[in-house]
Amino acid sequence: MVRVKVNGNIVESQGLVKDALVSAGIKINKFLEEDEAESVFMPCDCGGCWSCAVKINGRLSLSCNTPLEDDMDIQTIKSPDKTLRVVSSLGAHTAGGVGTPYFLKKEKKPVEIVVFTHGCNLRCPQCQNSQVAFTDRGNLLEPQETSQILSGLEEGMGINTITFSGGESTLNPDWLLKTIDHLKKIKNKINIHVDTNGTILNPEYMDKLIKSGVNRLGIDLKGVNLPTFQLISGVEDPYLARKYLDNSWRAVEYLIKNYNMEYVIKSGDKYQLIKGVKNTNKPSLFLGIGIPYNKDLISKNEIIEMGMQIKKCDSKIQVCVLDYRPEFKRKDLIKPDWKEVMEIKNILNDVGLETVLVQSEKGYYGP
Repeated sequence: MVRVKVNGNIVESQGLVKDALVSAGIKINKFLEEDEAESVFMPCDCGGCWSCAVKINGRLSLSCNTPLEDDMDIQTIKSPDKTLRVVSSLGAHTAGGVGTPYFLKKEKKPVEIVVFTHGCNLRCPQCQNSQVAFTDRGNLLEPQETSQILSGLEEGMGINTITFSGGESTLNPDWLLKTIDHLKKIKNKINIHVDTNGTILNPEYMDKLIKSGVNRLGIDLKGVNLPTFQLISGVEDPYLARKYLDNSWRAVEYLIKNYNMEYVIKSGDKYQLIKGVKNTNKPSLFLGIGIPYNKDLISKNEIIEMGMQIKKCDSKIQVCVLDYRPEFKRKDLIKPDWKEVMEIKNILNDVGLETVLVQSEKGYYGP
């Protein structure tokens, strides 16, 4: 046990700084909508996202993985001061993400400049990028320097699209929004693409992202039933898992209802984006939805349920079937072959989805 100060009050605790916060009666919050005035948002618990930052003896530090020491003076801070994030692998990307218009995925050349943000609020046992999702081994950057690096890479490659991926890119709203703001000041006419699991996106946050300049958004929907979501996401707490699952679907519904969706059309050998008009006062947005597939993780019947629910929102939305391969803690998984993923594509087409593509061992195919 050590004695420390938390917001001026002396407490005795042991372990990490987050344990002292709990001893001081401060709630550790896993969901963004809860009252931050009485809690600390700590979604990743690995030091990657920096949302749980506090000041220790006047210096910005992490509360999730900093060991306690005697006489620490710990002060919780307001959200706008938490503008740091661990990132890595900044550079050109050829595959694109869930929110990349499908015709760009077919081009065998870089389609975007990507920054991978460390930390994730989910614990997917088969995580396809675990070295980013669950570690803080990267570069700790502020928004301005992040934007300068990304814009420099974009200028050199002439790609005109910058993508935030992860891990989970949305866990530190202050860092993300300020980075996008700096990017748009450097070059206003640029595509900003955010790939996310959608679990913490609330209407206010989504509105801020789009107002800041996000015009491409990809959301992975990891099932429609709670047991499936828990199996895929690794979130053991059913209450938290339910909140994450429901919120990801609500995010999709909110965006489709409140923004003008963009769709891909083909004319001859050329592709272009067209804007549907629902509310002329709202910006346009290209939205892509990812559906993870592996027969050991999700059933075909649940794929049908997901397809029907997406169709109720918008049958033209781009949906990408993601073939989950053996990774991380699930080396036992067998990667779906071409025939399997094409069957899933056909199932989704049969329920009425018009723009379905698959990610497979042969590359992207569809719609």
